[in-house]
Amino acid sequence: MAKDINQAVREVCLWLPEAEEFISHGFPNFRVRGKTFAMYVINHHGDGRVALWLSSPAGAQALYASKGAKQFFVPPYVGPRGWLGVHLDKGLSWRRIAALVRDAYEKVAPKPLAAKIGDTIEIKPPTRSLTAEQIDPMQSKRAQKVLKSVRKIFSAWPEVAEGAQFGTPVWRAGKKSFASAYHDKGRMRLAFWVGVDRQAMFTLDERYRIPAYLGHNGWIALDVAEICNPDEVRELALGSYRHFATRRMLSALEA
Repeated sequence: MAKDINQAVREVCLWLPEAEEFISHGFPNFRVRGKTFAMYVINHHGDGRVALWLSSPAGAQALYASKGAKQFFVPPYVGPRGWLGVHLDKGLSWRRIAALVRDAYEKVAPKPLAAKIGDTIEIKPPTRSLTAEQIDPMQSKRAQKVLKSVRKIFSAWPEVAEGAQFGTPVWRAGKKSFASAYHDKGRMRLAFWVGVDRQAMFTLDERYRIPAYLGHNGWIALDVAEICNPDEVRELALGSYRHFATRRMLSALEA
């Protein structure tokens, strides 16, 4: 079978002594004895990148990111600590990528483990590109169908505008978001404000969950990966819209 970038990443990260994979914030990370040396990040907050973030040696970030902007970049969050972003689909050879991963591993691994490495692995480059859906799940047929349905509902209300936040669609009543769509663990979800006092009632239905980051403010998330009932979505969204809308907007809605 044709190999894709996902498989190639695991080859160049897991051949190293005691390297292991774990999931953090929805993305594969690679560590050795508890210390992370690489993160595999796809379309982070809608940036469209297919990349590795590497815990690179001192000076590597400045060297590569300044002279090879096409293949390298400074990643968010960990960039100030010297981490290096490496594009995996911009023509950089997989021999070079494997060497960069090795450098990152050697930075954090205990010296006895690093001494066991031997020659850097050489892999067959991937022959299959990631699909648009793999890079951005919102491009799937299912997601597009759901988005088309909710857009039709929300656009009928006064002063509703669609935007993006952290790379995913949000809908605003004026300047305040009342609904959002996102993917989490392979499932598409729609999120709405319902109030902290009502969250527990919703979670009695397994399709609902309290979302991270927004949950403490009274938001709930509905799984629409398989079923999206327009009437259910309209009721949830309208309650959220009313909560954030101005008096002028509510008057226009009633009219």
